[in-house]
Amino acid sequence: MAVLPKANQPFHFYTRLNLVEFTGKKATNLRELVEIMKEVPGSVIYHHTHHYLQQHLYLSPEPPNDFAYWIGYILKEEELGEEIASIDLCQFSTIRSLREKIIETIEAHLSRNPGILRTAPLGAEFHFFRSITFILPTPYVASDLSEFLKVLKKITIHSIYYHMFEARLRLEKGENDFSCWIEDMLGEKELAREIAKLDPYTFTMEGLRAELCSLITKYIPGEMIECQE
Repeated sequence: MAVLPKANQPFHFYTRLNLVEFTGKKATNLRELVEIMKEVPGSVIYHHTHHYLQQHLYLSPEPPNDFAYWIGYILKEEELGEEIASIDLCQFSTIRSLREKIIETIEAHLSRNPGILRTAPLGAEFHFFRSITFILPTPYVASDLSEFLKVLKKITIHSIYYHMFEARLRLEKGENDFSCWIEDMLGEKELAREIAKLDPYTFTMEGLRAELCSLITKYIPGEMIECQE
């Protein structure tokens, strides 16, 4: 039977728990929204651009972020709302750069429309929340691709979310944990690149799991796959 390369350092799978906290800050118009966005912690920006994805892990991908929804549906600034919604989150490796892009887009709109500043109806203000994440170890460890695939099939979607989304963006690693380990520890550069090229925002979480498993399976000898089934 073929032997797969073993990693010097095994991959330890982690998962996450999330607590949402109200910051006490709220905005009634675009200028207030921008000023508060500039001062709040990155965990606030992360929450309002990712919480829908976290809460509805099985539903259709590419959900609207909170800023786009409030601007488009509450302030009735449909064009700006669409601009914010169309920002490709996958293109950003830090919350800081994502924050700057959203602010830049809103400020450009304000510059083009200096005499127009719509106010949200009473009770429909934008309330700022932040995400507090607790990272927890799981009992799962993998030393080669076969073991990695076996674990990937049974870990929770919260664990997949942590390693594919949170580690890359919120923790500012610049790349997802799976690609880093597969390239650095196993030397499977092509597979690592294939995973890195995935846009995780275009999948449901179960769809993302299935796609990851499909990619990894191509790099494991058939007899090893059969042993897992």
